[in-house]
Amino acid sequence: MNLFEKYNRINVGVTIVIMLVTGIVYYYTISHILTGQIDKDLVLEENEVFSYVSKNHRLPDVYESNHQQIVFTPSGQKKIKRRFLDTTYHDSDEKDLEAGRALISSVKLAGHNYSILVIQSKVETEDLIQIIFLITIGVIVSLLAILLLLNRVILKSIWKPFYKILLQLKEFSLANHANIHSTPSNIEEFAELDQAVISMADRVKSDYDNLKAFTENASHELMTPISVINSKLDTLVQTDEFTDKQSNLLNDIYCTVTRLTRLNKSMLLLAKIENGLIQDSQLIDVKEILEHGIYQHEEMIQQLDITLNISLGNKQLNANRSLMEILVNNLLSNAIRHNYTGGSLSVVLDTAKLTVSNTGKNVFNFDQVLKRFHKSDESEGIGLGLTLCKQICDNYGFTLSHKQHSKTHAFSVVF
Repeated sequence: MNLFEKYNRINVGVTIVIMLVTGIVYYYTISHILTGQIDKDLVLEENEVFSYVSKNHRLPDVYESNHQQIVFTPSGQKKIKRRFLDTTYHDSDEKDLEAGRALISSVKLAGHNYSILVIQSKVETEDLIQIIFLITIGVIVSLLAILLLLNRVILKSIWKPFYKILLQLKEFSLANHANIHSTPSNIEEFAELDQAVISMADRVKSDYDNLKAFTENASHELMTPISVINSKLDTLVQTDEFTDKQSNLLNDIYCTVTRLTRLNKSMLLLAKIENGLIQDSQLIDVKEILEHGIYQHEEMIQQLDITLNISLGNKQLNANRSLMEILVNNLLSNAIRHNYTGGSLSVVLDTAKLTVSNTGKNVFNFDQVLKRFHKSDESEGIGLGLTLCKQICDNYGFTLSHKQHSKTHAFSVVF
């Protein structure tokens, strides 16, 4: 739920509650006022009865109409308590029960007490209250509709700068060298947010550029000492015979230097891809690259007794051949290195995607393994294989995904 919807719900909810409470209070207030007016009319009728008895020394005739009735009843010596009450009475025409308001009082005539019952119809009053109530409900509904409309129009206009800033943040990418432009606003909080976002984006770009430049420069500077070490090792190997212990030491040095060389080349390649320095593209046959990659890994597949299943369709892409070879070889080597003896490897290519599936015991977080230098404890890699795959896919707009079912891992490149 976004802020606009939440505000609307709270605002409408509170408004409805307030208006309902106000409507109920208003209804009972009007009802009380109109009832009071009827009571005044009843008192006037009572006073007329008292005046008539005082002048004529007899009770007036019983009066009955559609809207009013006056009834006299002997009460003996009993004193009648004067009071008002709601009651019903029979309409003189339709003989239906109708709501009324009654005044019970008493008058003394010739030493005898008589009760006075004056009833006046409340039908017109109730009709008036009903009309007032319906008008009130109509006003409440109209106000709610106007409130919702104004909220939608006014709030959208007020929050427009915020959504512009948010859209720029969503589209912001360091790799694409995108900039965040200022979004003017006369609202102080949004103006401060705009300046904070621009300042943050500038700092992030500066830090990213410095880090990228350091990585690229460090990789370039490492090329020379690594080449020198390799050359010296080759010269050392050719100088004399070595003992088994010395041979093992030299072998360890060679493996370490080879690993360092791979790491340096991968870092340089990442820097080139991120800087957009690899622009040359050509029409390449993905099926041919896959066949060549499988052939290169055939010896490792046989050593681990891995069952290989291949289904290659025709697929051509306009891309850099070296990058596609790196993508394919990294996926294949990753599927073989993390497989186990007697496992299986499946490579499926069609016009929509490439899927490389392998058996494996490890359970991992796919988002974590895409990070640089992230690898499992038993891995012999440098932790940049899948990172390179992801960078290559992003460079060409492909999607790299992973699914795991039981002991099978499937990496897919959706073209």
